[in-house]
Amino acid sequence: MIFDTHAHMDDRAFEEDREELLSRLPQEGIALLMNPGCSQASSLAAVELTKRYDYLYAAVGSHPDAADEVNEAVLDCYRSLCRENPKVKAIGEIGLDYHYEDIPRDIQQRAFRAQMELAREEKLPVIVHEREAHEDGMNIVAEFPEVTGVFHCYSGSLEMAKWLIDRGWYIGFGGVLTFKNARKALEVAANIPLERIVLETDCPYMAPEPFRGKRNDPGKLYRVAEKLAQLRGLTAEEVQTVTLENGKALYRI
Repeated sequence: MIFDTHAHMDDRAFEEDREELLSRLPQEGIALLMNPGCSQASSLAAVELTKRYDYLYAAVGSHPDAADEVNEAVLDCYRSLCRENPKVKAIGEIGLDYHYEDIPRDIQQRAFRAQMELAREEKLPVIVHEREAHEDGMNIVAEFPEVTGVFHCYSGSLEMAKWLIDRGWYIGFGGVLTFKNARKALEVAANIPLERIVLETDCPYMAPEPFRGKRNDPGKLYRVAEKLAQLRGLTAEEVQTVTLENGKALYRI
């Protein structure tokens, strides 16, 4: 059984078959699933889904692409969702993304700090999205030593991963591990403690080989477990068991 620690089941890509897919995932080996919010609207949708499926949990937060929506009213909404819903287990996904820079960096940084502060206040882990913003991301993380969580879809160096792990963080890997050009991710996944790795799809994005280019879903996560097992000289079942327990520890389930 696998824990998909990052799956956007509220995404429009699942509009036509969401309920059918969520109903069958436990039979496809998905033991637990974390659905992080990317905005206020998607956070509310993620929380609603948890009410219909026992194995599904939620995080609430605004992605860097929605950083300009973060204000006191939005933070109050997230605060209330955390306090009123026991299946809200994290703040996320939050962070920095400098790839397109549709949202100015200073706005992204302000939203990241505000949501890290919320996580500190609520004593919850965070789900961090960090893309092409390693230095600023690490600097902000260092400002909040009490807050830990997971760097999802990890794209940093081995040295950066070790720095995070030393401070209590987890590292999330998904379909990228199966890509032919995934040299950096493979190096990190092969050389950090297995007890600090969690598996994720980031669906509907980042489908693993041989499904690359198609819609991703949690039922394809077994391919990532197989690749990590190959890297570590383990069986896929061993990887699934360890990473399931890691995800439960991360989200305090």
